[in-house]
Amino acid sequence: MNLSPILRIAAFATAVIALTSGGALAQKKYDAGASDSEIKIGNIMPYSGPASAFGVIGKTEEAYFKKINAEGGINGRKISFISYDDAYSPPKAVEQIHKLVEDDEVLLVFNPLGTPSNSAIQKYLNAKEIPQLFVASGASKWNAPSSFPWTMGWQPSYQGEGRIYAKYLLREKPDAKIGVLFQNDDFGKDYLKGLKDALGEKADAMIVAEESYETSEPSVDTHIVKLKASGADVFFSVTTPKFAAQAIKKLAEIDWHPMHLLVSISASVGSVIQPAGYENSQGILSAAYDKDAADPQWNNDPGMKKFTEFLQQYYPDGNKLDSSTIYGYGAAQTLVKVLQMCGDDLTRANVMKQAASLRDFQPDTLLPGIRINTTPDDFAPIQQLRMMRFKGQNWELFGDIMSGEMER
Repeated sequence: MNLSPILRIAAFATAVIALTSGGALAQKKYDAGASDSEIKIGNIMPYSGPASAFGVIGKTEEAYFKKINAEGGINGRKISFISYDDAYSPPKAVEQIHKLVEDDEVLLVFNPLGTPSNSAIQKYLNAKEIPQLFVASGASKWNAPSSFPWTMGWQPSYQGEGRIYAKYLLREKPDAKIGVLFQNDDFGKDYLKGLKDALGEKADAMIVAEESYETSEPSVDTHIVKLKASGADVFFSVTTPKFAAQAIKKLAEIDWHPMHLLVSISASVGSVIQPAGYENSQGILSAAYDKDAADPQWNNDPGMKKFTEFLQQYYPDGNKLDSSTIYGYGAAQTLVKVLQMCGDDLTRANVMKQAASLRDFQPDTLLPGIRINTTPDDFAPIQQLRMMRFKGQNWELFGDIMSGEMER
């Protein structure tokens, strides 16, 4: 049926109004650090100091964003990644964050590493309403949206992981005598709290010795000797990579062979196991949420093939056996997903809104069955792990996926 000229004009006018209205609704929105051509991302990493082994994470992320830029960026915008060294020092972290926010005017701070450093900057960033997004630390305090709505973690919480080890011990070695070596800060205390919470009323009887160390100490050797003398037959190593490797070596040196539980952040083959010696590391237990590039079962995995190709093209100096490269890749991939979800609304509020709206997202490097989910009330993206045992020259997964939540 043909429309009359008057009806055609009316229809055209209606279409024009609809298009212009839609255009108004779709206007681009920016906060400082974002524009038609650029997204400025800030970061702090311990490229020096006692936790410098984790500096690889920042280098991997920088390389991943170069890959994204080479492929056209995010919705046509290139990422400018500005990463400073805080040497795992809270005062230095505060100084560098002020520089990122006030001088560089970044849109957000992404994956800043370390519990002490992030604790020192959390109130400042929340007061400024700047996203402290996907914190590289498993402290439980990053999942407190009602108190700190601008802070979100990424990896499983340290308390949750500690609870998983406790569940394992209660099932496999209920008469264990546990000796704990832990870093004397929120990082170490969170793991210890998780262990004790899940052991429940048995905690006092099962934990026979606790030794804390400071990151300024050159070595943890004396603590290891004390723990052996306690009669412990389980050694729980709540340590960062440098001290984890020292502990493995010292156990071998003093001929102490307890069941050895090692926290996941120090389960890297490249930065911990190799330096400590494969022969000294046999049988160590840990937990994982991401794939191990040293494990041949992932040789034909599509996600790990992408990861390997990325290293070859954009980060040839990266060691695929170092779990920090896996970590940096997965975290960067998650941020890219969030920024893609933001579309043309690159305001800080929308960044947090999209980060709290992830549904079953699976970076290439996460273990099968483990996915990222967030809600406005739950800022803990990853909450599951699997136990693993070191054998030969790589970790072997065993058992089912375990949740770090307290059983009711």
